[in-house]
Amino acid sequence: MRLNKFIAHHTKYSRRDADKLIFDGKIKVNGVLCINPATDIASGDQVEVNNTLVTQKKNYTFIVYNKPKGELVTKRDDRGRKIIYHSLPTRFNGMRYVGRLDYASEGVLILGDAIDIVDILSTSDLPRVYKVKIKGNITENIINAMKRGIELNNKRGAHSESKFNQLELQPFINFEIIKNSPTYSTLKVAIAEGKNRELRRFFANFDREVADLKRLSYGWVSLNNLKEGKWRYFTPDEYNLLHDYLKMLKKEERKEHYKQIDLEREGVTEECVE
Repeated sequence: MRLNKFIAHHTKYSRRDADKLIFDGKIKVNGVLCINPATDIASGDQVEVNNTLVTQKKNYTFIVYNKPKGELVTKRDDRGRKIIYHSLPTRFNGMRYVGRLDYASEGVLILGDAIDIVDILSTSDLPRVYKVKIKGNITENIINAMKRGIELNNKRGAHSESKFNQLELQPFINFEIIKNSPTYSTLKVAIAEGKNRELRRFFANFDREVADLKRLSYGWVSLNNLKEGKWRYFTPDEYNLLHDYLKMLKKEERKEHYKQIDLEREGVTEECVE
């Protein structure tokens, strides 16, 4: 793990804070001053922050937060708006969030203190299930795009500071039309990506504004009866499913690794034959 990620994972500091500490000469690795954030930290290495030894976490903790509207999923906001860490207990300030929900969205938000696992979950293809309320009706064009995927070439529905005009969206895993009317329509959709404001941009492409957006579940983690603005620890079943998922990924990685070795061997054999 890189030094800046190591510090962010095992202390209260963010990765940006860690970079500053490193550049300011506040970090030692095995007793030697280190000013390179990309330095790899191996098991057994000793890292000091401001001459205090960092204690490595051997276990990990994950929580589920029912994020309300009007909170930003970020570590800090220069404009002084409310962020999720203002609502969560201070002991969770060092936790990282899995994916994001924008300011006007609500629902399931997972946070954990193991940055490597957070990264895995954030970039995974685990299904994200949302309840979406849009202004206007659901047309055949919208249904076809949900089934087949779509490539966007505009910034409608995107954040005002977004730099990406083009966005390729994969087909929805599933969708259910709950209500379809000329004024407001409601759907339950499942997607396997976590691209920024993906659903808002998807419906904006068809001139449909998202009025309400609530994430009901992320992978095997759902709200159940968790009230808005409240949090809970992962249940034993959720920890077991997380463990099984990580184990499955490692197994797939090993398969891919050995497959690559076999391909390389075949390549060598072909060269010898030729």
